[in-house]
Formats: sequence, structure tokens, C-alpha cells
Amino acid sequence: MPVRVRFAPSPTGSLHLGNALTAVANRAFADARGGVLVLRIDDTDPRRVVEGGEEAILADLRWLGIAWEEGPVRQSERSTVYEEALARALEHGATRDDDGAVRLGRTTIARPDGTATYQLASVVDDLDLGITHVIRGSDHRPNLAVQQEIARALGGELPEVIHHGLLLGADGKKLSKRHGHTAVAELRADGIPSAAVRAYLKELGLPTHDVQLDASRLRRFAIDAIAAMSDEELAAAAAAPVSLAPALRGARDLVEARSFAEQILDPAPSALDAAAHPTLERFAELRAGFADPLTEADARSIVRELKAVGGDLRALRLALTGHHRGPELWTVVAALPAPEAERRIVVAGRG
Repeated sequence: MPVRVRFAPSPTGSLHLGNALTAVANRAFADARGGVLVLRIDDTDPRRVVEGGEEAILADLRWLGIAWEEGPVRQSERSTVYEEALARALEHGATRDDDGAVRLGRTTIARPDGTATYQLASVVDDLDLGITHVIRGSDHRPNLAVQQEIARALGGELPEVIHHGLLLGADGKKLSKRHGHTAVAELRADGIPSAAVRAYLKELGLPTHDVQLDASRLRRFAIDAIAAMSDEELAAAAAAPVSLAPALRGARDLVEARSFAEQILDPAPSALDAAAHPTLERFAELRAGFADPLTEADARSIVRELKAVGGDLRALRLALTGHHRGPELWTVVAALPAPEAERRIVVAGRG
């Protein structure tokens, strides 16, 4: 039988990393076996549905590069299927309470208004969609026996279930929005490349036990992902001209890369005292000896010469970018045409 797995988030907004781990694990499981990933939106509880929540999830999955072959299947659009399943359950041991709710043992499978609860809808969908393996976090372990009972009442058997360890915050509790900067949208806003997030989650795989989020490891993957980008990809991610790619290479994330680009394209004003004038003047002399555009070797030689004569490289950086820290100085020198470099040191030298 072909492998069919599902990822079934509730539409409560951007995925946090714990849910993203489940998505990546399902995609990897299907890929390794030539299988299919079904995207299902578990929206049986209107109280948990957030406006724009489904769109946020779809955007996160696409950003992470997680494709699905079928779906999204929305539980809110499958009421007829659940009504038919409920009728079968009532024929095989389920009972109706005085208020109209339906129970199977201790578990409520339909609300008083007749709508399916998560437990019933989840089992019905797994059976109806031909899911062969359910891969989910270990916080769902308590649901296993209940869902197996429901499946049998419906005349079927629950798919094979694989529970993986949870991703925990620094406090040792299940990762959630309260931990901050752990939602996929937040990581994207923080400038963490999608390849870094995906690589980190793939490395975790299907953890047997709970694991704490290693933010420093994720940051390491971000640096590696930026290093692996082509000049065109990096420049596009930083909303910068491709000519600035060398200056963006030292960035630790894409927010910093955009900051580096801004320093070169739109520097903050700076004013230097007389002590910096010899360095600025010597830089102007050296820069005048090279035609535009500067090669890397030429830019490095200018910086190297200034350093050899005791030039104030911090003052030069401040004059060219308006900042004390930023991309490697030679990349700034290489990025600026001679007239613009001269204009900036003249303006800064007037201070």
C-alpha cells in the first residue's frame, strides 16, 4: 500500500517550530518512501480559528519549502462525512446524552449541535483519506486509545501512529507562542533564512525524547545558509543590488544583511574631528589611483596600505557608512564609486 501521511494544523496563525517539526518529519517520511503528504486543516472548533490563520500556515509551509500533494482538506467542509460516521458510531456503542451530545465511552464525539469534535473528525479523516501513518508529537499519546476505539466503532482500524518528542523552550515546557520568536513568521522577520530553519528541523528528525530548542545551533545554520546562497539570492533576500553581495557575506542573518546594505546605500551622517583628517586624505589619494569599478584585490590593497601607515580605519568606516560596525571595510570601499567615496569623506571631514 502506498504511504500516505498527513499534516493537520489548526488555523491559529503562524506555525511555531514544534508544529513545523511535525510538518518536516511528515514530508521527510513520505519522501523516503515515495509517499504522499496530505495537508488537512483541523478547524472543527470555531473558537480556535483565527482570521487569516490558514493563510499564515500555507505561507509558512511554502516558505519552508514543504510541499503537499493533496489538500488543503478543511474539516469545516466535511460535515456530511462526519454525520454519516456519527450514525455508524451510534449503531456500534455510542450513546446520545440528554443535551444531544454523543459519547463513545467517556469521549464526546459530537457536540449538542451535532457537529463533530476533534476526536471524531480526526479519526474519520484518517480513515476516509487512506492515511497509512500518523506522525505527530508525543503530546497526542493520550488520544491514541480513544481514537483506536473510535476507529473500531466505525468499522476500521487507526493507521500506524508514530509519536515524536516535543520541541521545548528554555523553561522545559512545550514550545509555544509564549516563548517568543519561535513562530516561523517571527523567525522569518528575524532574518533567519528558510534553509536554516529547514536544516535545523531535519537534523532533529523524529526525536525519541523531548528536546530543547537550541537557538545558537539555529543561528549557526543561518550563517551556513547565507554562505551557501549565490550572490543573486543573497542580494534579493537583502533587497540590495547584486553588486553589494560581497559586503553582505559577513552578515549573521538577513536582517543584518539588509542593515549592511543600508549602510552603503544610505549612510547615516557623520562628522569627524581633525584627528581623522590624515587618514581621510590618505584614503582619497589611494582611491584616486584606481579606476572604477574596484576589484577585490584593489580594495583590499587600499585598506592594507592605510593599516600599514597607521591609518584610523574606524574613522574611515564611520566616514563611509556612518556606523562604527558593519561589513568588512574592503567591501565598503569596493562598493562605492570614486566620486561617492570622495563626497562622503569630504562631508565627514567638515566636522
